Amino acid sequence: MSALSQFRNFTQRLPQTDLMPTVFIGHGSPMNGIENNEFSEGWIDLAKHIPVPKAVLVVSAHWYTHGTFVTAMDFPSTIHDFGGFPQALFDVQYPAPGDPELAAEIPGLIHSTPVGLDHDWGLDHGTWTVVRHMYPNADIPVLQLSIDYTKSPAQHYEIAKEIYALRKKGVLIIGSGNMVHNLRMLSWEMINGGGYDWAVEMNDKFKNLIANGDHNALINYRNLGSDAMLAIPTPEHYLPLIYTIGMKNDKEEISFFNDKAVGGSLTMTSVLVG
Repeated sequence: MSALSQFRNFTQRLPQTDLMPTVFIGHGSPMNGIENNEFSEGWIDLAKHIPVPKAVLVVSAHWYTHGTFVTAMDFPSTIHDFGGFPQALFDVQYPAPGDPELAAEIPGLIHSTPVGLDHDWGLDHGTWTVVRHMYPNADIPVLQLSIDYTKSPAQHYEIAKEIYALRKKGVLIIGSGNMVHNLRMLSWEMINGGGYDWAVEMNDKFKNLIANGDHNALINYRNLGSDAMLAIPTPEHYLPLIYTIGMKNDKEEISFFNDKAVGGSLTMTSVLVG
């Protein structure tokens, strides 16, 4: 059975709940934002099988800041934060509204660090390339929460617990990155599928730790050996996963989808909580 079929079977059994699910999405190449492929189909299918959110809050690997910020404008711009791709990708606009009122609530939820209201950033490709497939009408407010590069994984885990309350208000919180992400070792021979042994083995180890609820090991990933350092040479694509697991409660189920390695050193594995 394919990973996508497994995901569909799982989501069909999801109980109705007032608690919005939360998800980590491996976003991969910006081209996934305009391609109809197995990954974008997985995002579309996800949106069909979870409740329609009142708003979407994304913790994207591509908003890496000194300090913690949340977008607070009425209409965030579409940021094309990449180069060397076809003009069609640069032409995309995703005109979803923001939600200044929701943004203003978030500093009151997060007590472990100050949170600034940002009116300049917008939606980077870690957000819009995914969300435009999930909600193509752009009629659901979308916000971003930045990743403070001065904070440890444990501190990000704490922030995740503090924003858990948003799930009770119908907010879909997405961590957008990649579980294994080493672009320096990218293999064009495997760009359409396939991973180095260390990448596949490390991805499997992460999945086992997630499934077993071993959050301490995931937080302290630097203690997992040399393969972990190959998988996560820099933390920005991994930290969104810490947000997703940090918002899981003891009663919630875990499932994986889009579980595939590409380019040798990148995995698209995504995690649904709830």
